[in-house]
Amino acid sequence: MIWTQVKVNCAVSDLENVSAIMSMLENSVQIEDYSDIDTDLLTVYGKLIDEKLLNADKTRGACSIYVSEERNLSEYIQFIRARLEDSRIDADIETIGTDEEEWATAWKKYYKTTPIGNSVVIVPSWEHYDKKPGETVIDMDPGMAFGTGTHETTRLCASLLEQNLQKGDYMLDVGSGSGILAIIASRLGAGYCLGSDIDSVAVRTEKENACRNGCDNTDFVQSDLLKGITVKNGHKFDIVTANIVADIIIRMAPDIGGFMRDGGLLIVSGIITQRRSEVDNVLKSHGFAEVETSYDKDWCAGLYRKIG
Repeated sequence: MIWTQVKVNCAVSDLENVSAIMSMLENSVQIEDYSDIDTDLLTVYGKLIDEKLLNADKTRGACSIYVSEERNLSEYIQFIRARLEDSRIDADIETIGTDEEEWATAWKKYYKTTPIGNSVVIVPSWEHYDKKPGETVIDMDPGMAFGTGTHETTRLCASLLEQNLQKGDYMLDVGSGSGILAIIASRLGAGYCLGSDIDSVAVRTEKENACRNGCDNTDFVQSDLLKGITVKNGHKFDIVTANIVADIIIRMAPDIGGFMRDGGLLIVSGIITQRRSEVDNVLKSHGFAEVETSYDKDWCAGLYRKIG
């Protein structure tokens, strides 16, 4: 079996957060931190210590995971990149064993037609699909943005959205990636949808996908989470989705309610099950009541209602 090393190079001060992000994908994370290596050790251990380690930049470190050829390498990288940007971590992603051009297109062989929930079907733009009665077909080309519908967190959010969205709802998706959740909401009858993402490439992809699906009531903006988000026509959002990461959801918790009407719904995911209670406690402390929690493998998504 062939394995590809995915290595994130970052400041030593960010290693803990980068490791947490990568551990969402694989349990075994290799960490390189040379900040504790002292040149005085050379006199003690002599040539037992590689001189390259002694001369390494002590302010920089790295985290690596190894991805088998059976996995969707591109989606792994998209996930890491999106979470790094959401966490405002300045880092470089390096793949060892596969060049960038190869993984940038190889993901297509893993991206197939995917049913989500009861009636939504995600279809890659290059595949033909015969729609069945009652289905809502979403035509997607995620490009280099995260969100194909195959990842557990996307499926969890989409399913909760399908179950709880009401016709005419105003919907906000924070960290919108490929735009998949906002597009699903639009196609299911939302009155207006707004997606925000910090990555300009993602925003361009979102707009293209919205156009492809005829979502004339959907806007996408480049924004650092909630900064610059405004309500349309004074109408606060009825439903908000945030498929990001636990730390970012916690960071947004004090502010997100200000964009929502009383009784509005919040769907959060990108949460590993071990951190569910932490996110739950913070949201409850900021005026949200838990409605339900859904699980898929090691991931969970929570549905919350804003208390009026």
